[in-house]
Amino acid sequence: MITATHKLDPLIITVAPNGARKTKKDHEALPISPEELAKEAYACMKAGASMIHLHVRADDETHILDVPRYREATAAIRDRCGEGIIIQATTEAVGQYSAPEQMALVRELAPQSASLAISELVPEGGEAAAKEFFQDLVLQNILPHYIVYSAEELQRFLSLVDDGIIPEENVFLLFVLGRYSQGQTSHPSDLLPFLNVLENRYPWSVCAFGPLEHASASAAVALGGHVRVGFENNILLKNGDVATSNASLVSQVVSVTEAIGRPTASAKELLSMLQK
Repeated sequence: MITATHKLDPLIITVAPNGARKTKKDHEALPISPEELAKEAYACMKAGASMIHLHVRADDETHILDVPRYREATAAIRDRCGEGIIIQATTEAVGQYSAPEQMALVRELAPQSASLAISELVPEGGEAAAKEFFQDLVLQNILPHYIVYSAEELQRFLSLVDDGIIPEENVFLLFVLGRYSQGQTSHPSDLLPFLNVLENRYPWSVCAFGPLEHASASAAVALGGHVRVGFENNILLKNGDVATSNASLVSQVVSVTEAIGRPTASAKELLSMLQK
């Protein structure tokens, strides 16, 4: 009898339902209001997502980093989903916000999780302020999701950890594929340079721009990583049809993980896996 000696960790599926730039002109089902975000979060949770990557918008639907709006959206999602989904606030600058402003948002909001672009929050010369900020995250028990856009940026991230700028506690990485490619498209092979640098040192996830989002997510599932899918990066199903909802993109990933026998992580399992 052959028995399995190695098992993949449960798959963490994060949904990014709206992003900073798309509007209802891009997809009529793009959730923007707190009520729409709560409804979409619930559907994605039921489909298999354990975390939502949350953007809020100003009255004109443009990107904004605003604590009261985050609190309103968070309350709506929590009321609909209970503790069944982790709520992650973005700190994305979109060319509008400085690193101190991004850090101030997180400190005041104190979300369960925050996505943190290394290129934005740790500019050259900004290491001391970043170190203090990252230490505050540990003290506030905020789960970081560190974003890198290239293997070179990942190498810098690892150096920042080695130098004590970024704490080793709770490291969770997001590799972004295709953001700066021509036409913002990606391919599953774009993941390989990141993995060659990482050498399985920390838990990682992937998000991918363009129509090969699902193929890239599937590669991550098979390789032991985690995934982020949603309208922020792609609105197409694997067959090229426009997805009716973010939950349909989540369901596609669940089909893959079920096919290879890898379970999906609940919100509680996500925290036990990453908060160490």
